[in-house]
Amino acid sequence: MNLTHMIKEFFFIEKHITFDVEEHMTGQTVEKVLRTALGLTKRQISRAKFQADGIRKNGVQCRTTDIVQTSDQIIICIEAAKNDLNHLVSFCGDAHPLEILYEDEDILAVNKPAGILTHPSGAHYADTLSNQVSGYFHKKKVSCRVRPIGRLDKETSGIVLFAKNQVSAQRLQAQRESGIFHKQYIAIVMGSFSDDTSASSNTAWHTVCFPIRKTADHPLRMEAITDFGSSFVPESADFVTPLAGMTTLLSAVTHYQILYRSPDWSIVTLKLDTGRTHQIRVHMKALGHPLLGDTLYQKTFPADSLSEQPVFHRTALHAWKIQFRHPFNNAWISLEAPLPDDFCNCFQNINFSL
Repeated sequence: MNLTHMIKEFFFIEKHITFDVEEHMTGQTVEKVLRTALGLTKRQISRAKFQADGIRKNGVQCRTTDIVQTSDQIIICIEAAKNDLNHLVSFCGDAHPLEILYEDEDILAVNKPAGILTHPSGAHYADTLSNQVSGYFHKKKVSCRVRPIGRLDKETSGIVLFAKNQVSAQRLQAQRESGIFHKQYIAIVMGSFSDDTSASSNTAWHTVCFPIRKTADHPLRMEAITDFGSSFVPESADFVTPLAGMTTLLSAVTHYQILYRSPDWSIVTLKLDTGRTHQIRVHMKALGHPLLGDTLYQKTFPADSLSEQPVFHRTALHAWKIQFRHPFNNAWISLEAPLPDDFCNCFQNINFSL
């Protein structure tokens, strides 16, 4: 009997992460800084420790037990897979050409159009944004796994970030969890906010902290629990104690700013402290301002205001801006996704600009 052995050969390249110690880290060990500030694992630190100049402090090789001081510069050399198996079906369709906002050897940012999923799910296993990115990598002869950092709902447009290697994905995900990673949205919602909510200008930010949970009557729908009051602040970053008879609740914090008001609809920009499923859509509905075009959370529209509202054939939500630190050189990167046509047409009709 003949046996055929398939060997996957992975080539590794050395990547350097540079980090300047901040004042509040003074007195900590090098290892603690690498784990807490950079989000590296024990295994990654151990591999670097046994390399020549694998971990340096102020240009000199150091021990992981050394103590750091403010303004010390730590440089660690880690290994990143150069040949990384791509497990997705590649798709290069013309219906939604890939719009690249930023790219380097570690990350890729694209402007996702409304109407396609971020990654394969259910019957959509070959026609998602991730499949398109896979096709783009294949066309460029870049062998790397498709790793989206977060996701957008099918009908939401805007920025989606992809990591090109495991270390980049790990570090970017750590930024999301620590609050360094910032994303800002634009939405068009039903109704006009009250004068007390709008304050004296459009520069005020407001916060809603309603925890959310899955509904029992629909597999995709979430709901906000408003019994806690709008000023509720969760004790935990992940879960809150459910009310009697309720299932586990997820804490959710949304900040919003009102940019434009009319009697029947408003334009808002939003930021999230948490990234729960449908969080913006659920919180806006809980405030009495569901997003235009969101048929999952608003089946009908008031007859007396329907003609005054912009027509959206999808959920009126766009991931507008993103800001994060580069996973290796630690430099700040700020990106902005151009508004799609439906938003542009709406804004032009009222002579509104961001």
